[in-house]
Amino acid sequence: MQRVCFLLKVREDRIEEYKEKHEEVWPEMLDALRETGWHNYSLFLRDDGLLVGYCETPDFEAAVAGMQDKEVNRRWQEMMAPYFEELGSGQADTSMRPLEEVFHLD
Repeated sequence: MQRVCFLLKVREDRIEEYKEKHEEVWPEMLDALRETGWHNYSLFLRDDGLLVGYCETPDFEAAVAGMQDKEVNRRWQEMMAPYFEELGSGQADTSMRPLEEVFHLD
């Protein structure tokens, strides 16, 4: 199982709205994440908008690719795109770049 951590940046003027959206993530979005291999998935948000994501998955590339085939993900990403800064592709899920793990205490 891969442990994956990534960073994104939420616009500071949209932080509260972003948090509200994640209080009630659509059930079909949660199902899609589980079906495509996202496990133990967490998002952490600093007060300046730095977003740290963490998940465990058998294959991160396959998990991301699997979500690309989900219609619910297209709708979610379209809704969430305005909340993020510096998205090269316009979608948070395809802009995630895993960080290199340099230490792990088991």
